[in-house]
Amino acid sequence: MVDSAGGKLPVPGKRNVLVTSALPYVNNVPHLGNIIRCVLSADVFARHCRNRGYNTLYVCGTDEYGTAMETKAMEEGCSPGEICDKYHAIHKDIYQWFGISFDEFGRTSSPQQTEICQAIFKKLLENNWLSENTMQQLSCNTCKRFLADRLVEGNCPIPGCNYDSARGDQCEKCGKLLNPSELLEPKCKVCRSAPHIRDTDHLFLELPLLKDKLEAYISSMSVAGGWSQNAIQATYAWLREGLKQRFITRDLKWGVSVPHEKFKDKVNMISVLWVKFGSFLCLFDAPIGYVSITACHTPEWEKWWKNPENVELCQFMGKDNVPFHTVMFPSTLLGTGENWTLMKTISVTEYLNYEAGKFSKSKGVGVFGNDVKDTNIPVEVWRYYLLTNRPEVSDTLFTWADLQAKLNSELLSNLGNFVNRVLSFIAKEQGAGYGSIIPDAQGAEIHPLTKALGDKIGSYVEQYIEAMEEGSYFIAFFSLVKLKQGLKIAMSISGEGNSYLQESQFWKLYKQDLPACSIVMKTAAGVVHLLGCLLEPFMPSFTLEVFKQLNLPSAQISLSDENGKDEEVEFYREKFAGSQADRTRRAEAEAKKIAEGLKGTQLSGKQSEETKPKVSDAADAEISFSRLDIRVGLIKKAEKHPGADSLYVEEIDVGEAQPRTVVSGLNRKVCVLCNLKPANMRGIKSQAMVLAASNADHTKVCNSKFPSSLFKAVAGERVTIQGFEGPPDNVLNPKKKVRETIQVDFRTNDELVAC
Repeated sequence: MVDSAGGKLPVPGKRNVLVTSALPYVNNVPHLGNIIRCVLSADVFARHCRNRGYNTLYVCGTDEYGTAMETKAMEEGCSPGEICDKYHAIHKDIYQWFGISFDEFGRTSSPQQTEICQAIFKKLLENNWLSENTMQQLSCNTCKRFLADRLVEGNCPIPGCNYDSARGDQCEKCGKLLNPSELLEPKCKVCRSAPHIRDTDHLFLELPLLKDKLEAYISSMSVAGGWSQNAIQATYAWLREGLKQRFITRDLKWGVSVPHEKFKDKVNMISVLWVKFGSFLCLFDAPIGYVSITACHTPEWEKWWKNPENVELCQFMGKDNVPFHTVMFPSTLLGTGENWTLMKTISVTEYLNYEAGKFSKSKGVGVFGNDVKDTNIPVEVWRYYLLTNRPEVSDTLFTWADLQAKLNSELLSNLGNFVNRVLSFIAKEQGAGYGSIIPDAQGAEIHPLTKALGDKIGSYVEQYIEAMEEGSYFIAFFSLVKLKQGLKIAMSISGEGNSYLQESQFWKLYKQDLPACSIVMKTAAGVVHLLGCLLEPFMPSFTLEVFKQLNLPSAQISLSDENGKDEEVEFYREKFAGSQADRTRRAEAEAKKIAEGLKGTQLSGKQSEETKPKVSDAADAEISFSRLDIRVGLIKKAEKHPGADSLYVEEIDVGEAQPRTVVSGLNRKVCVLCNLKPANMRGIKSQAMVLAASNADHTKVCNSKFPSSLFKAVAGERVTIQGFEGPPDNVLNPKKKVRETIQVDFRTNDELVAC
């Protein structure tokens, strides 16, 4: 759905995903660490969502107001506006070269930013969430001005840190947010003289008064949205320290002006030595840039940002930006009292370091975006390397030697070798190959090597979807988005393709058994196409080249559930073999059997249509506890998962004829949710979910105990709650998020007894 100007709008009845990446400061050229932490990671996720058929809007832009831009303008001897124009163009050019698929890449210096920011401010003022206070701020006698946060540098005051180049707003080393007056041995960044403390009036956001609203949001959404562990830890660290008033205005003239009569007067107060300006602090107005950039995309922006029932907001950033997005921005929106679309999913990265040190824009250390084109290394290589090195759970390291090693051993030896062997052999003239026509193949369903490959790849595709989208479902606070794992799985499929070619010895089959060789080459071409689809979010230029060689349009890329059943047949037929007019019904039936292990994006399993579990038709039923089929389960057998150190593969008696195979992190008597759709957990199909509990800040997991009345419960006995009687759904519809909606109300008492 689009507006009259062609801008995207949410589509009723579809999954609508709003993706943002942290807005880069426009005072410098982005380095590779900036690119992987925000825009590239969000781009991969947005591309994947589009391939899945979700209605996706990806917005980003340059953060153009504040101290950083004023400082850069002073360094280059021009106005802040000229600095923003210059570096916005540089950022845009770099992201275009990297193939970042923004739907809108805007600027926070737009009229829309001023309008929306001031409207939010007025609502907060009207609702009494703002207060005026006098604070002490550093000022420079030499520069004759108050020094904003980023114009002050000094030693970090945090015990154990003592970083000697901490900024007045934040320490880059320990990540703590600071006030300039807290720095030890502070110095003016412009003239390096020691500043003095003066009184100045500012407006503050009353975070302590918003505490209950904020904590309710965090408690609910961190579980429902599967926030990454580092995001949860950073957020709860803020809450444990106690919420404090945060000032939202600053003494600058380059920014959104404060629509407050008292502060308007202050902006115009000029004395002989001192000039005081008033505008919003970036902590307040920068995240609003997501909204204003959406408003630049469509005048109907509220359909995205004031529509939480139909829009999922997914945000990507580095770990130092977490408190702005999980505390400050939600508090600002909650304080308006309006129905805002609040962040559901947050994907946070650690730092990508460079060789022996850290990337640094201010110090010019590392590889910068405008340098990568000069290396003559293709963009798909850069994207691949950065994404395999994505610092999802800990810091990672960029080295030139590692870049070369991954190029040679993974991209060339694995992926490039497989694609080249398949397509070059098919392209050979008749007598040596297939004359550039993918061969027809009959009898593939009885070809053991091909059938085994289909089973393996079907499992890999299911794991890929989990990694890119759902994460590990049995513990709700695991990271939702594991892009690096998704890329690794896709590359594993390429490895399986190479093994398949080698085991088949297709070069011999061509002369000894042409029909068998045709099966192998047709299947291999299908795997090439599948790799093109799976790798498109990571290396779109690679996919375009593959599709070009397969003579397929890029519109053929789809991993959508809605189109899956048609496309699974095309996997071995129209898409991979080309459109062959003489295909018979017999060949179609045979190809469909082969594709049984590759049901679109998910492995369908071995069950017949008669025995396959059906998704419940109770789509419009009230979401309540009664729809969950939770039973007492007795673990009969538990073994370590061969592919994961922290997981067990268990056989659990839930009162059925045969125990269920369940993958979980627990090995004791448990409560088991039995009516989830089976899911592949690192290569093993898990047929139920073991329920667990966590502490308030989601840093510890434990199995909830049974109340004393249930100690003697037999395996298979259903667990119910008084007032919520009724038959459970046969199979919960994953799209309705029944379990996710209800689970936020699951609680235990201090003794871990469910209540």
